[in-house]
Amino acid sequence: MMGRRFAAHHLTLHCPDLNQPDFSTLTTTRMISQVAADLRGLEPGPTVLIGSSLGAFVALHLAERVALGKIDTSPIHKLVLLAPALDFGRKGFTTGYGRDALEKWRETGWLEMMHHGAGEVRRVSYELYSDAIQYDSFATTAAIPTLILQGIRDEVVDPLSVERFSTARPYVRLVMLDDEHQLAMSVDRIWTETASFLNLD
Repeated sequence: MMGRRFAAHHLTLHCPDLNQPDFSTLTTTRMISQVAADLRGLEPGPTVLIGSSLGAFVALHLAERVALGKIDTSPIHKLVLLAPALDFGRKGFTTGYGRDALEKWRETGWLEMMHHGAGEVRRVSYELYSDAIQYDSFATTAAIPTLILQGIRDEVVDPLSVERFSTARPYVRLVMLDDEHQLAMSVDRIWTETASFLNLD
């Protein structure tokens, strides 16, 4: 749906499959590298990263590294983050698992977790956690114009954490929606806010 709406404005929406080559060996570092490689393959021009939940976490940290010159790609002009998992790898990622579950994950090397995109439980390596803890969203400093859309009834991402992140950054526009983590009830509002933010109206 978003792809068709962007196409109507003569824009192309690229959707890399970050589950590849295997979801079980997923890490934030791998995803950042994959998206950076995709960006290098695009024609030069203004680049906007759009991500949801974990994808939003990846978009934020990729943009930060590009802005700091740590990753060589075209500059990221804007970010659109939907229900961003800002605490991924830190407090928020372990919510619902507890200390015992985290220790068992470390010992066995694997965890069964819900894959929201696929709608099923999948196995993932402990490296997902050990890698993610190096990425601190609240320490990012790149002043990239950012639109965040967050559900107030989200039980996966803490809305208060997202609000705290946004309030501290004047270049962030936060839109709170009466919705849950998937933001399924807010599709039209998401497009309206995104189109306005990207000056597509």
